[in-house]
Amino acid sequence: MPNVYEGKAGGTKGRFAIVVSRFNETITSRLADGAVETLRKNGIADDAIDLFRVPGAFEIPTVAGRLVDADSYDAVICLGAVIKGETSHDEHINRAVSLSLAQLGLDSGLPVIFGILTCNTLQQAIARSGGDAGTRGKDRPDSRIGNKGAECAEAALEMLDLLRQMPESEDY
Repeated sequence: MPNVYEGKAGGTKGRFAIVVSRFNETITSRLADGAVETLRKNGIADDAIDLFRVPGAFEIPTVAGRLVDADSYDAVICLGAVIKGETSHDEHINRAVSLSLAQLGLDSGLPVIFGILTCNTLQQAIARSGGDAGTRGKDRPDSRIGNKGAECAEAALEMLDLLRQMPESEDY
Protein backbone atom coordinates (compact mmCIF):
# COMPACT_ATOMS: atom_id res chain seq x y z
CA MET A 1 0.00 0.00 0.00
CA PRO A 2 1.48 3.39 -0.94
CA ASN A 3 1.89 6.24 1.51
CA VAL A 4 -1.02 8.63 1.04
CA TYR A 5 -0.80 12.26 2.10
CA GLU A 6 -3.93 14.41 2.21
CA GLY A 7 -4.58 17.63 4.05
CA LYS A 8 -7.54 18.08 6.37
CA ALA A 9 -9.09 21.40 7.30
CA GLY A 10 -10.06 20.61 10.89
CA GLY A 11 -7.45 20.94 13.59
CA THR A 12 -4.92 22.88 11.51
CA LYS A 13 -3.36 25.80 13.39
CA GLY A 14 -1.45 28.73 11.97
CA ARG A 15 -1.50 32.39 11.04
CA PHE A 16 -3.47 33.42 7.98
CA ALA A 17 -3.31 36.56 5.86
CA ILE A 18 -6.25 37.44 3.66
CA VAL A 19 -5.56 39.94 0.87
CA VAL A 20 -8.79 41.24 -0.63
CA SER A 21 -9.40 43.85 -3.30
CA ARG A 22 -11.84 46.69 -2.71
CA PHE A 23 -12.85 46.90 -6.37
CA ASN A 24 -16.28 45.24 -6.75
CA GLU A 25 -16.57 45.50 -2.97
CA THR A 26 -20.11 44.16 -2.76
CA ILE A 27 -18.66 40.88 -4.03
CA THR A 28 -15.23 40.93 -2.40
CA SER A 29 -16.54 41.76 1.07
CA ARG A 30 -18.70 38.63 0.89
CA LEU A 31 -15.68 36.58 -0.17
CA ALA A 32 -13.68 37.94 2.77
CA ASP A 33 -16.55 37.26 5.19
CA GLY A 34 -16.78 33.68 3.90
CA ALA A 35 -13.05 33.15 4.36
CA VAL A 36 -12.98 34.56 7.89
CA GLU A 37 -16.07 32.58 8.92
CA THR A 38 -14.57 29.34 7.59
CA LEU A 39 -11.28 29.92 9.40
CA ARG A 40 -13.17 30.60 12.63
CA LYS A 41 -15.32 27.47 12.20
CA ASN A 42 -12.09 25.50 11.92
CA GLY A 43 -10.71 26.82 15.20
CA ILE A 44 -8.59 29.73 13.96
CA ALA A 45 -8.78 32.64 16.41
CA ASP A 46 -9.32 36.20 15.19
CA ASP A 47 -5.84 37.19 16.39
CA ALA A 48 -4.38 34.64 13.95
CA ILE A 49 -6.19 36.22 10.98
CA ASP A 50 -5.07 39.48 9.38
CA LEU A 51 -7.06 41.13 6.59
CA PHE A 52 -5.33 43.41 4.09
CA ARG A 53 -7.46 45.49 1.72
CA VAL A 54 -5.94 46.61 -1.58
CA PRO A 55 -7.43 48.85 -4.28
CA GLY A 56 -7.87 46.18 -6.96
CA ALA A 57 -6.93 42.69 -8.04
CA PHE A 58 -3.73 43.86 -9.76
CA GLU A 59 -2.32 45.02 -6.40
CA ILE A 60 -2.92 41.68 -4.66
CA PRO A 61 0.38 40.01 -5.71
CA THR A 62 2.46 42.94 -4.41
CA VAL A 63 0.96 42.75 -0.94
CA ALA A 64 0.89 38.94 -0.94
CA GLY A 65 4.60 38.94 -1.81
CA ARG A 66 5.44 41.25 1.09
CA LEU A 67 3.42 39.05 3.45
CA VAL A 68 5.23 35.92 2.30
CA ASP A 69 8.59 37.69 2.70
CA ALA A 70 7.65 38.81 6.22
CA ASP A 71 7.66 35.14 7.29
CA SER A 72 4.79 35.85 9.70
CA TYR A 73 2.07 33.81 8.00
CA ASP A 74 1.52 30.15 7.28
CA ALA A 75 -0.82 30.81 4.34
CA VAL A 76 -1.96 33.76 2.24
CA ILE A 77 -5.51 33.78 0.86
CA CYS A 78 -5.99 36.15 -2.08
CA LEU A 79 -9.53 37.29 -2.90
CA GLY A 80 -10.92 39.57 -5.58
CA ALA A 81 -13.47 39.87 -8.36
CA VAL A 82 -12.71 40.80 -11.95
CA ILE A 83 -15.83 41.11 -14.09
CA LYS A 84 -15.56 41.28 -17.87
CA GLY A 85 -16.28 44.64 -19.40
CA GLU A 86 -16.32 45.94 -22.96
CA THR A 87 -12.55 45.59 -23.48
CA SER A 88 -9.94 42.88 -22.89
CA HIS A 89 -8.67 44.62 -19.73
CA ASP A 90 -9.98 41.78 -17.56
CA GLU A 91 -7.94 39.20 -19.46
CA HIS A 92 -4.70 41.08 -18.81
CA ILE A 93 -5.48 41.53 -15.12
CA ASN A 94 -6.53 37.90 -14.67
CA ARG A 95 -3.45 36.54 -16.42
CA ALA A 96 -0.98 38.78 -14.56
CA VAL A 97 -2.50 38.13 -11.15
CA SER A 98 -2.88 34.37 -11.57
CA LEU A 99 0.67 33.89 -12.87
CA SER A 100 2.14 36.12 -10.15
CA LEU A 101 0.34 34.31 -7.35
CA ALA A 102 1.21 30.88 -8.74
CA GLN A 103 4.89 31.86 -8.93
CA LEU A 104 4.78 33.28 -5.41
CA GLY A 105 3.47 29.98 -4.07
CA LEU A 106 6.10 27.99 -5.95
CA ASP A 107 8.96 30.26 -4.85
CA SER A 108 7.91 30.46 -1.21
CA GLY A 109 6.61 26.95 -0.60
CA LEU A 110 3.67 28.49 1.29
CA PRO A 111 0.03 28.04 0.39
CA VAL A 112 -0.85 31.11 -1.67
CA ILE A 113 -4.49 30.57 -2.50
CA PHE A 114 -6.02 32.03 -5.67
CA GLY A 115 -9.51 33.27 -4.93
CA ILE A 116 -9.92 35.86 -7.66
CA LEU A 117 -13.29 35.48 -9.34
CA THR A 118 -12.96 35.86 -13.11
CA CYS A 119 -16.57 36.27 -14.18
CA ASN A 120 -18.34 37.34 -17.34
CA THR A 121 -21.26 38.93 -15.47
CA LEU A 122 -22.12 40.46 -12.14
CA GLN A 123 -24.68 37.69 -11.60
CA GLN A 124 -21.93 35.07 -11.90
CA ALA A 125 -19.88 36.93 -9.30
CA ILE A 126 -22.86 37.15 -6.95
CA ALA A 127 -23.49 33.42 -7.30
CA ARG A 128 -19.85 32.63 -6.46
CA SER A 129 -19.78 34.92 -3.44
CA GLY A 130 -22.64 33.27 -1.60
CA GLY A 131 -25.55 33.84 -3.97
CA ASP A 132 -28.34 36.33 -3.84
CA ALA A 133 -30.86 35.50 -1.13
CA GLY A 134 -33.60 36.99 -3.29
CA THR A 135 -32.90 34.57 -6.16
CA ARG A 136 -32.49 31.27 -4.32
CA GLY A 137 -34.59 28.35 -5.43
CA LYS A 138 -34.74 25.35 -7.71
CA ASP A 139 -35.20 27.58 -10.76
CA ARG A 140 -31.87 29.31 -10.00
CA PRO A 141 -29.23 26.58 -9.71
CA ASP A 142 -26.42 29.16 -9.61
CA SER A 143 -27.54 30.20 -6.12
CA ARG A 144 -26.06 26.94 -4.80
CA ILE A 145 -22.54 27.52 -6.13
CA GLY A 146 -21.38 28.68 -2.71
CA ASN A 147 -18.84 31.18 -1.47
CA LYS A 148 -15.43 30.92 -3.10
CA GLY A 149 -13.89 32.86 -0.19
CA ALA A 150 -14.99 30.08 2.16
CA GLU A 151 -13.65 27.46 -0.26
CA CYS A 152 -10.30 29.25 -0.45
CA ALA A 153 -10.00 29.32 3.35
CA GLU A 154 -10.70 25.60 3.43
CA ALA A 155 -8.08 25.05 0.71
CA ALA A 156 -5.55 27.06 2.74
CA LEU A 157 -6.20 24.92 5.82
CA GLU A 158 -5.93 21.69 3.82
CA MET A 159 -2.76 22.76 2.01
CA LEU A 160 -1.10 23.87 5.23
CA ASP A 161 -1.89 20.52 6.82
CA LEU A 162 -0.67 18.62 3.74
CA LEU A 163 2.60 20.54 3.53
CA ARG A 164 3.25 19.85 7.20
CA GLN A 165 2.77 16.11 6.60
CA MET A 166 5.14 15.88 3.66
CA PRO A 167 8.59 14.41 4.16
CA GLU A 168 11.49 16.83 3.89
CA SER A 169 13.04 17.07 0.42
CA GLU A 170 16.14 15.09 1.40
CA ASP A 171 13.80 12.15 2.12
CA TYR A 172 12.88 11.79 -1.58
